[in-house]
Amino acid sequence: MMHKLFVYILLIVSSQILAPIHVMANTARPPNTLNAVLKDDTYIKVGETTFSILFWDLYKSKLQTTSGKYPIECETDKLIYNINYLADISGKDLIERTVEQWQHLGINPETYQVYLPVLENIWPDIEDGDTLSLHVINNKSMFYFNNDFIGEIVQPEFSQLFLDIWLSKNTSEPELRLELLGVNTVSYTHLTLPTTPYV
Repeated sequence: MMHKLFVYILLIVSSQILAPIHVMANTARPPNTLNAVLKDDTYIKVGETTFSILFWDLYKSKLQTTSGKYPIECETDKLIYNINYLADISGKDLIERTVEQWQHLGINPETYQVYLPVLENIWPDIEDGDTLSLHVINNKSMFYFNNDFIGEIVQPEFSQLFLDIWLSKNTSEPELRLELLGVNTVSYTHLTLPTTPYV
């Protein structure tokens, strides 16, 4: 009788310990490729643009959501932001440009500095033709490089912090923002050389 009771108690305790591990295993890793993400849902283009300085095209970008609208409903909608680079840029320079844009937006350094070491580990050096994509689901940020998953940031505030570089009303490139939101359809070209959202 004591043996059966011991086994019963052991089974109850084991189930309580193993249950959360099982749940974590099912949700631990996002899809390995962006193509796999695109198979799960239909993404509708909100807008796209080509960003240039003088006569040099630097990147093309496209905003897509499952609703076809932006901003999204975080609990039900999903988002993909693609940046197709048309020039080389190192991972270090990419982060420096990102910080410059957060400074332009007046973001408190304490808000973004925690993410910089993470981005250093995620973002690679970029070559002409490479694509960096952000997939946002439930406020989690997953990055894909040339279709392959390269890392994620689970803090819910990061996705908006990153997207605000282009989509905030206070962005350094308001015309580019309108194109991404589908308001303007003509590519935006700089005639000067300011600090640019080159991320």
